[in-house]
Amino acid sequence: MIDWNLYPNFSREEFECQCGCGRADMQPEFLEKLQAVRTEVGFSITVSSGFRCPDHNNSVSSTGLDGPHTTGWAADLAVDRGKAHDVLSKAMAHGFTGIGVQQKGGGRFLHLDGLTEPAHAPRPTVWSY
Repeated sequence: MIDWNLYPNFSREEFECQCGCGRADMQPEFLEKLQAVRTEVGFSITVSSGFRCPDHNNSVSSTGLDGPHTTGWAADLAVDRGKAHDVLSKAMAHGFTGIGVQQKGGGRFLHLDGLTEPAHAPRPTVWSY
């Protein structure tokens, strides 16, 4: 059971699967790194997508039933422009291994994950949407 009090800038509800199943099976080590980034940047970070159950992930992502969000080691953060740059630099310093960047048009975000090889090779990596 996760003690959400350890992550004062985030709540369980932010990480719940958006299909309505209520799962928020995040990994504590991931949340610790994310909290460290939040503390260092000093501004609010909105989680736009946290945990996804396999069925929901399969319906919204090309990564199918076992994508990064299904592991509890990934989140999408609604940040843009200068704030995205700040989060990105701190995320790299804290060892996030997968970074996806969507910074054009509406719905700008950063994907951060802490996956390892070989299951989610290659890592570390950066991609754009």
